Order: sequence, then structure tokens, then C-alpha cells
Amino acid sequence: MSARILIVEDEPDILELTAYSIAQAGFAVEEATDGETGLKKAAQIQPDLIVLDLMLPGIDGFEVCRLLKQAEATRAIPVLMLTSRAEEVDRIVGLELGADDYVTKPFSPRELVLRIKAILRRSQEDRGDQRQPDTISVGPLSIEPAAFRATLRGRPLELTATEFKLLLTLVQRRGRVQTRQELLETVWEYQYEGYARTVDTHVRRLREKLGQDAALIETVRGIGYRFTREVD
Repeated sequence: MSARILIVEDEPDILELTAYSIAQAGFAVEEATDGETGLKKAAQIQPDLIVLDLMLPGIDGFEVCRLLKQAEATRAIPVLMLTSRAEEVDRIVGLELGADDYVTKPFSPRELVLRIKAILRRSQEDRGDQRQPDTISVGPLSIEPAAFRATLRGRPLELTATEFKLLLTLVQRRGRVQTRQELLETVWEYQYEGYARTVDTHVRRLREKLGQDAALIETVRGIGYRFTREVD
């Protein structure tokens, strides 16, 4: 069965172009033209990914993303933000709210489809890669790659697909410094020109979720990040 993509977009021309491009790539498409309808459809149909505009009537895209990530039924659904708001602060806010990627208008339909495929691929790999060890344990952290599950001091960590893959990558390469570019190429699976802040934002979110154990992820100034071998 083809993956189902929910597009939440209020501009008719953009909605038509986006829906056509995604359908041509072989995906099933669902549509919503406002935030409230988008939230209801997301809960009802459980799409494999949501393409979400920011400038929506009523509930804006930022709030929609926040509500999606708060709800148990929709928390794990990847979100790709599609918007004309190109300022870095908007991109960072979107990523901090749990979005997996961010594409600005005007956009290339081909690039949009490639990014959707990359998000879906890493989500599927994270949930179903049976080649991974059953459990990876480092100090208070335990990761089950095949089950897409991570626990810290016995407490489940609520992670998006991107956050999970970033954490898993750092843990698998623990003790070794990972540059931002290496992490972009491994976790996001293609290069982001000038998008190093994307890594910083996701690391910051991970640290917030690690709480008192945030120091497990070390910053190597001017280079990138390292998951420490030293744990309490």
C-alpha cells in the first residue's frame, strides 16, 4: 500500500500543485484547507506524513504542529512544514515544535517529493530495521532500534522519527565527534546547504528530553557533537 500524505494548505493553487506532485510520485493524498480540519483528519486517518502550511486561517501551522505533537494519536506522525515564511526564526520555531523538515515557497515540486521520501524512509528504517541489535544500553539510556523505543532511567522518551535517528546515530558512534555535516548526511540523508542550525535545533530538543542527563550529548565547539562514553 502506498504511503498516505495529508496536505494542510489554504491556498488553492499551492494545494493543487502540491497534491498533484505528491500523487504523481505514487502517494495517496488527503487534503485539508484549515488547521482545525487538518487536526481532525490527522487523528482520523493517521497519515504517514503531514505537509503543513504555517499561514492557515483559524489555527496557524505552528499551533497545529504543537497540538499534533502533544496528542498520543498523532505524536509520531512526521511533519514537513511548507511555508512562505523564510526567516530563520520561523524555521527554528517549527523544528523546535517537532517538525521534521521545513521547505519554503516558492518550492521545487521535485525537491518536495525527495524530502518527503527521505523522511518516510528514515521513519520506516527506524521502526523496522531488524539488523540492529535488540537493545543498546549506555548508562541510564536504553534504545531498542527495531521497536523504535528509547527509555531513560526507565522512563520512555517521546521522540520524533528524526530525533530518534539522531540519538541512535550519536549513541552508535559514541566517543567520536560527529560534525554537523556528517549528521545532516546520515540523519537527514541529503545535504543541507547552510542548514547547520537544523542539527543544533534537534540536539537542543534532544537535550531537553534527556533532562538531567542532557550532558550525555557534548558540544565540541566549532565542530559538532559527541555522545560521551562517560556516564554516571
